[in-house]
Amino acid sequence: MTSAITTDLSSREGWTRWAERIHALAEERDAVILAHNYQLPEIQDVAHHVGDSLALSRVAATATQSTIIFCGVHFMAETAKILSPDKRVLIPDAAAGCSLADSLTAEELRTWKAENPGAMVVSYVNTTAAVKAETDICCTSSNAVEVVASIPADTPVLFGPDQFLGAHVRRMLGRDNIQVWGGECHVHAGINGDQLRAQAEGHPDAELYIHPECGCATSALYLAGAGAVPEDRVKILSTGDMVTAAARSTSRQVLVATEIGMIHQLRRAAPGVEFLPVNERASCKYMKMITPEKLERSLLELRDEVDVDPETAAKARGAVQRMIEIGNPGGGE
Repeated sequence: MTSAITTDLSSREGWTRWAERIHALAEERDAVILAHNYQLPEIQDVAHHVGDSLALSRVAATATQSTIIFCGVHFMAETAKILSPDKRVLIPDAAAGCSLADSLTAEELRTWKAENPGAMVVSYVNTTAAVKAETDICCTSSNAVEVVASIPADTPVLFGPDQFLGAHVRRMLGRDNIQVWGGECHVHAGINGDQLRAQAEGHPDAELYIHPECGCATSALYLAGAGAVPEDRVKILSTGDMVTAAARSTSRQVLVATEIGMIHQLRRAAPGVEFLPVNERASCKYMKMITPEKLERSLLELRDEVDVDPETAAKARGAVQRMIEIGNPGGGE
């Protein structure tokens, strides 16, 4: 095995040789490679499992390998460690963070809880381990509605940190006792209603796949309600549910409002459909920090390891396990 990538990955033959090397290293290290849907295409194609945060959490919880290489952002690797504390969890770049996870700290959550005694805390999985430790139930975008619906209707809910997903949950359930934190993913917040309207007008027959973290989710429902877009063409979906919908789609075109890495998986699921990003600049710099070179280095050097304080992990584990048990088994973040 070489200690650095020397193959030109731009050719199919070069990529195949590199993928064979990565898989051989993974077998030697007794490692499973997990990749999120927003990763670079080369990373998605070489991973043993590709999916959203919920699907990958389920894999991490049941993986038989002793080492998990998580190609995603830091909170995802933390979640894998929470679920599999006895396994070694590595992330190819420890600096791959998340603007949404950074928008709510454990200290801020404790203050919020103190101001609202008796409320249940539902935290999006896009949070730090410390925030999960202060949480009653975690959720993903696919099961957020089901998670909140599982809480008695007369019990106040503190939902954080994503304001757009929280607004979606509140809209779907019609509950006025849901307080929503004001956080956001900088990538999804940047996909706005004007962009969506322009793309929808330019592609009048296209379906719309909208991630509920997007700033344009409300605009999509408004366009449908106003008759600008047929209601049956507007779908508010998690990334995992987008793949499922794509495989079943009979449309020729689909407009996609989420991070552009998702387009790769959608095209694989439905090669006969043209998938177009609503905003072609909606790229997460943190997700794209995981490169083929860094993945290979991680396998060769067994770095960078992600650890979670055992006490924090123990407090967080119940909230994450409840997330896995509730709602859609096939979709997640």
